[in-house]
Amino acid sequence: MNWIETVIISIVEGLTEFLPVSSTGHMIITQNLLGIPQGDPFVHAFTFIIQFGAILSVVCLYWKRFFQLDNTPNPMAFTWWQKLKHKYNFYWLLFVGVLPAVIIGLLAKKSGLLDWLLDSVEVVAIMLVLGGIFMLYCDRLFNKGSDKNKVTERRAFKIGLYQCISVIPGVSRSMATIVGGMTQGLTRKRAAEFSFFLAVPTMAGATLLDLLDLLKEDTAWATSHNITMLILGCVVAFVVALLAMKWFVAFLTKYGFKAFGVYRIVVGGIIIVLLLTGHSLVMVD
Repeated sequence: MNWIETVIISIVEGLTEFLPVSSTGHMIITQNLLGIPQGDPFVHAFTFIIQFGAILSVVCLYWKRFFQLDNTPNPMAFTWWQKLKHKYNFYWLLFVGVLPAVIIGLLAKKSGLLDWLLDSVEVVAIMLVLGGIFMLYCDRLFNKGSDKNKVTERRAFKIGLYQCISVIPGVSRSMATIVGGMTQGLTRKRAAEFSFFLAVPTMAGATLLDLLDLLKEDTAWATSHNITMLILGCVVAFVVALLAMKWFVAFLTKYGFKAFGVYRIVVGGIIIVLLLTGHSLVMVD
């Protein structure tokens, strides 16, 4: 990967990480269009690591939520454990929400399913279309959220289960968790914000695992060039995602999912037609 390819892929990641259009799917499509070889361990790791760069923008934008404990008295907390959970409630909910993804993600990675999915443009295209069709109607199905409903342990765990679906490229982690939150009675805005928060431990864990795998297999990838590309990718994704996230919350709250559904169907449909007619997505030699 060269500088231009790195910047392009990182911009795509930053723009799509928080949109319900699948950032992983778009990066796979972009890599194919740029002619970047699929199946390379470094390319796989790069795809996940720069996602963490984008996720860090959540910590920056919502830093008060991430670094503020709940010191208000809770009359229902009688034991030391209840008092501890109340004080660190924000982190506890993230822990509960990320558990399903940790289990499913490890199983998918160990079985080799995750690497196979990351190489499949066909899977991305199909899931873009199916997800797009669903998003045309999901506002009508689940738009009954109330500001009175907050994220509880039960809701956090169920949202975490929805997040597991996003192990399939093209599904969109953002879409899965936001819809998961809406099914639990959360408003679109509250569901979107918890989706952002949940992304931090999820992508941090995925990044750490990929780095460990890279270091275990072969350190030949750790050239100064590749490391520089990783740093550049994380920085670009961070800056672009910070701008995209603020816009997305306002847009989703006002207009819902329909526009994203149409976009997914169009992009996925074009890719399917190209593949069925024997055309290659590779546009760069």
